[in-house]
Amino acid sequence: DDLIGALRDKAPVYDAIMAFSGGKDSSYTLKLLKERYHLRILALTFDNHFVSDAAWKNIKVVTDTLNVDLVTVRPPWPAMKSLFTATAREDIFPAPTLLRASAMCTACIGIVKSLVLRYALEMSIPMAAFGWSPGQAPIQSAIMKTNPELIRQNQKVLKSAVSEKVASQINGYFVPENYFTDYRDRFPHNIHPLAFFDYDEEKIKHELESMKWTPPMDTDSNSTNCLLNAYANKCHIERHGFHPYVWEIANMVRQGVMSRQEGIEKIYIDQDQKMVDYARDRLEV
Repeated sequence: DDLIGALRDKAPVYDAIMAFSGGKDSSYTLKLLKERYHLRILALTFDNHFVSDAAWKNIKVVTDTLNVDLVTVRPPWPAMKSLFTATAREDIFPAPTLLRASAMCTACIGIVKSLVLRYALEMSIPMAAFGWSPGQAPIQSAIMKTNPELIRQNQKVLKSAVSEKVASQINGYFVPENYFTDYRDRFPHNIHPLAFFDYDEEKIKHELESMKWTPPMDTDSNSTNCLLNAYANKCHIERHGFHPYVWEIANMVRQGVMSRQEGIEKIYIDQDQKMVDYARDRLEV
């Protein structure tokens, strides 16, 4: 509350910008920020061309119910196809990165984080919010001032990992180089409030259903918004021999927010072959 009060005067319109996928965790985070902290929020949805129909319905119903402004960024299909095809064929990122997520997810979320930051800088929004689960990010980083140099380095790693053609297609979605100096005093605090609350998937779904959020039936067991995830998981498992959600799920089991049996089921269940084929066919891999 003290942080919100200190930062609110800096934002002419919004207190926070929220990376909003329409999935379970980001929807619940948006609900917390709006109803518990009464923030003025701009929700940003990245349309990577694989957002499920159910997720789009949830995006609309949640933002309407919470009275939250929404902006959608949709790159042209050729750009996304090039990026996802490259990550489907090989691991283009450093090995430590691939311990936490698949190459496809790493590329996609890299663009999401850069877009959120770019909007925050251009609109002087003091907080950038994410719906990370307790297994995805530690509580120590739940409220953290954005480090411009670290962001700059991360962007360079992502852009240098792809071909010049792909880099040119996605370059416009990253923070421009001059922003790191011209807007240095505007870099926001990153927040992910789920770190502070008891995390119970069934309770979260129950609360969301009161807003008419509907559990999707058109995604895999590890996602509530993305039609690419099953194929991304399969590629990762075939190349590395372990599920890309192992890190996240193991952390949640250790913290007691997920049972070991539930974690095992999420990790070792076979990927839905229809969803794998759908993504593979669209990418023409």
